[in-house]
Amino acid sequence: MKILMVLTSHDKLGDTGKKTGFWVEEFAAPYYVLADAGAEVVLASPKGGQPPIDPASTTEDAQTEATKRFDKDEELQKKLSMTKKLEDVDASEFDGVFYPGGHGPLWDLANDLKSIALIEEFNRQMKPMAFVCHAPGVLGNVEEHKEPFVRGKNVTGFANSEEEAVGLTNVVPFLVEDKMNQMGANYSKGDDWSSYVMVDGKLVTGQNPASSEKAARELLRLLQK
Repeated sequence: MKILMVLTSHDKLGDTGKKTGFWVEEFAAPYYVLADAGAEVVLASPKGGQPPIDPASTTEDAQTEATKRFDKDEELQKKLSMTKKLEDVDASEFDGVFYPGGHGPLWDLANDLKSIALIEEFNRQMKPMAFVCHAPGVLGNVEEHKEPFVRGKNVTGFANSEEEAVGLTNVVPFLVEDKMNQMGANYSKGDDWSSYVMVDGKLVTGQNPASSEKAARELLRLLQK
């Protein structure tokens, strides 16, 4: 199994002067689920190189077994610092794709033409895809047969109530829950901050950081079918 993992290159949290990026747990937990199962995981981002880590995801209360493992994993840290450029990635070389969240993707990957084309190509090749937390927001401009890709699909993603809880409702370019509903998706959610994952055909979506490990396991299940 060869799996692509796509990370954000965006590090500015709107006009707040604060930093953002990808959420460590949403990268580390899926990475280890997939790698421990024997998959080769290739990392990519729009700009290549080191993708920005959301500082909020490195605080004490955001730590999990996976993030602690990552903190000691010099080999993976080095690999992360050398992500491939998205423009150099070809969907045909992979069996599936995973998009971790963090707020960064709402600014770059949601509008990145290469990312959009890549997702559409994975879909055309009927390969499993997983998106966690804010990452389902990158599907907003993805189409299938000239219709919104998520229309009629069962999906989840970072809830409006969760965005409100972190005080960023008026900072983000759009709310994931609102975007999914606007695109005609069948959006649903679990309790705030609890693990909640939806699977619709080859599409896996997870609601929040706590959902990242389960989303990876569901992706793995689809890959092993």
